[in-house]
Amino acid sequence: MTTFLILGTLVLLIILGVPIALALGLTSVGFYVLHGDYQILAMLPQRMFSATTGFTLLAIPFFILAGLLMNTGGITERIFRFANACVGHVRGGLGQVNVLASLFFSGMSGAAVADAAGLGQVELKAMADKGYDPDFSAAITAASSTIGPVFPPSIPFVLYASITGVSVSKLFLAGVVPGVLMAIALMAAVYIIALRHKMPRADHIDWKEIWFSFWDAALSLLTPAIIIMGIFGGLFTPTEAGVAASAYAMFLSMVVYKEISLRQLPGIFWDTLQHTIRVMFVIAAAGFFGWLLIHQRVPDALVASMIGFSDSPAVILAIVVLILLVLGMFLEGIAVIVLTVPLFAPVMAQIGVDPIQFGVIMIMCSMMGLLTPPVGMVIFAVASVANISVGRLSRALVPYLIGLAFVLVLVVAVPAVSLWLPEKVFAP
Repeated sequence: MTTFLILGTLVLLIILGVPIALALGLTSVGFYVLHGDYQILAMLPQRMFSATTGFTLLAIPFFILAGLLMNTGGITERIFRFANACVGHVRGGLGQVNVLASLFFSGMSGAAVADAAGLGQVELKAMADKGYDPDFSAAITAASSTIGPVFPPSIPFVLYASITGVSVSKLFLAGVVPGVLMAIALMAAVYIIALRHKMPRADHIDWKEIWFSFWDAALSLLTPAIIIMGIFGGLFTPTEAGVAASAYAMFLSMVVYKEISLRQLPGIFWDTLQHTIRVMFVIAAAGFFGWLLIHQRVPDALVASMIGFSDSPAVILAIVVLILLVLGMFLEGIAVIVLTVPLFAPVMAQIGVDPIQFGVIMIMCSMMGLLTPPVGMVIFAVASVANISVGRLSRALVPYLIGLAFVLVLVVAVPAVSLWLPEKVFAP
């Protein structure tokens, strides 16, 4: 009954349109007020504060800053030009370029909305200039942006690690193969659609353009290598990698490319601060809500009820994945993580699912949620930039969602897809 009351109240507030951070806080405070436990409310400031003070969370504002610097400092344009030289000749042309550029960019920013709002503008303009259908252009731009939080580095992985205590380095490695598979699935979907609609492509491979665009983007393309090699070479921690990415992006943008001036930095810092505050407010509210769940033994009750429903780990995992996908249709990705990890992590441990694998599953589910109405943030971001309706964009996204769903099933059914690389690197 307690579990139903807590979760039911939260769901009702979300349905009524209450912001997720406020819904989490009101549910927690309202429960203790209803039961007359006013003394426990004194824990509210302490729990909210402690939820936001983990060392791992320091990476979040720096990766946000890195993404903004790249979008402003000419880095995204150079990445797009090189990707265009590499795969622009494949059927579907700029659609394929869109996916490959997002894969490159994902190794730097770790945020889907940063990809959609920054690199997406470059991609949409290039595709419009070449006469591509606006729905097709917007759909592949939105779909490809979801690679970012799966392929390392990743802001959602940092958040998941801060809640569960698992290794950020292992999570980053676990996202490599699924991220590449997502790119392959999207490129396959683009190719099939391009064949059906006879979309344009370049006449031939321009090796000269590949060479010049590579050298123009070489320093930008070094960013993922610097981050990954720095982490596993012991130069800095995954948390400090965000600082390294921001510093390197600032160096490229201001010193090498000279596309950002000192006068522009305050505006970039202010945007970073606003994005960070929104994320941290949700995390703070979730801190007290998570404490409420533990205090009332909600995870224990959930574990017992799900195991009582079925003793098959596959069935339980399928139910959890379905719940995550449905939640992703109504909640932003970070909200899904902070809300469900305290609930489902004990369930996964009980049925023997590796927390690293579950982290990848959770992030992939939340990324698919960004592409589904009614609250898909990437849908709204791209629809706004592309100047098309959310309904049109949602319909055009269906083939890409099918491709992403195939990769998700593969990650769920075959643990080695996400666990092989971290097990190889961290083998004793």
